[in-house]
Amino acid sequence: MSVEYAEIGELKEGSYVVIDGEPCRVVEITKAKTGKHGSAKVHLVALSILSGAKKTLVAPADQRIEIPIVNKRTAQVIAVLGDRVQLMDNETYETFELELPKEQEIAGRIKTGSEVEYWEVMGIRKIMRVLRS
Repeated sequence: MSVEYAEIGELKEGSYVVIDGEPCRVVEITKAKTGKHGSAKVHLVALSILSGAKKTLVAPADQRIEIPIVNKRTAQVIAVLGDRVQLMDNETYETFELELPKEQEIAGRIKTGSEVEYWEVMGIRKIMRVLRS
């Protein structure tokens, strides 16, 4: 698995984090002061990169957590095959198939010859946006 480790207290909004085995982007973070009987607490709200689901996490600020390594790459669309898209990576020339994104504004712009940005996170690839259509 391609992850790093960091303390929860060091995270900021926009950071990436792994919650329940899913890579997520932090959208809200609040910190409570150190109390009489323990360490400062961090309340984290994040959205899953893959499914869009909202995830929350409450933990001590000094707890270590997994940070996914997000590899952003570009590819050219070779063919649209129903609900799947055949792509060729612009750097390695590797060809592979991915699911057509569920977001209508992205899926509607994908056609043969378009250039897309896809993310590879924890061994999973997903088309994130269309660069040229």
